[in-house]
Amino acid sequence: MRFVWQFLAVMVMYAIGGNAVNAVKENDWLTFVLGLAVAALAVLGYGWVVRRTEHRPAPDVARERAVARTGWGILIGAGMFGAVIANLYTAGYYEIDGFGSVAGALGLAGFMAGAAATEEIVYRGVLFRIVEERIGTYLALALTGLVFGLSHLFNEHATLWGGLAIAIEAGFMLAAAYAATRSLWLTIGVHFGWNFAAAGIFSTEVSGNGANRGLLNTSTSGPELLTGGAFGPEGSVYSVGFGALLTLVFLWLARRRGNIVPFGSRRTSDAETADKLPR
Repeated sequence: MRFVWQFLAVMVMYAIGGNAVNAVKENDWLTFVLGLAVAALAVLGYGWVVRRTEHRPAPDVARERAVARTGWGILIGAGMFGAVIANLYTAGYYEIDGFGSVAGALGLAGFMAGAAATEEIVYRGVLFRIVEERIGTYLALALTGLVFGLSHLFNEHATLWGGLAIAIEAGFMLAAAYAATRSLWLTIGVHFGWNFAAAGIFSTEVSGNGANRGLLNTSTSGPELLTGGAFGPEGSVYSVGFGALLTLVFLWLARRRGNIVPFGSRRTSDAETADKLPR
């Protein structure tokens, strides 16, 4: 029953937070402030729900090293997307035409912060964590990663390939990052860093939701296999390749730390295996 109560609770937070931010998205400053508030409240709400249903603190959102883990995550996510753009730029498929909008970038920062926090709480904090207890790390990673990717098929310019690409580069990778660190701060940071770099810095489409006006005025053209077409660079084979590579790195780290849950084995305490990224 704890899964049902937790899932219902976080889905309510997800819906309310998403609708609230969408309601003010035409105002960049309001979007920035409200997006950050939604992210903070979502984390607090998740911690409260875990305490109520599992009668223990939620170690994956513990305050200790929260800033450091989030910072590491942002660097990883932004660096990963930056590598995708670097490949497109050197191939001549991505062009920078000048500076865009600082206010627009701030609005996108708030929007992506709210989205990253609520989505990570739903998909990694509840779905992956609890499913992993029942069927093990690898099957849980595959199942919840596919669900995460296919959920993007409802976006405006979504394609089946785009959904599968998201499953591999984000769904699998973020679950592996959670398994390696047992920290939602880290996965929220990676998720935010990737999305903000895509929209707020490089002004590209995010998951088929249309172009964004961030810090740079840019244009993308070229083979859809490499650029992602209307879905955006998340549909690029570069993104899939980098995401798959990082998934393997995080899984290696999870195995090294003893964080892999075998099939048929129940995990008893996330606190026992909570660890940190190398300094």
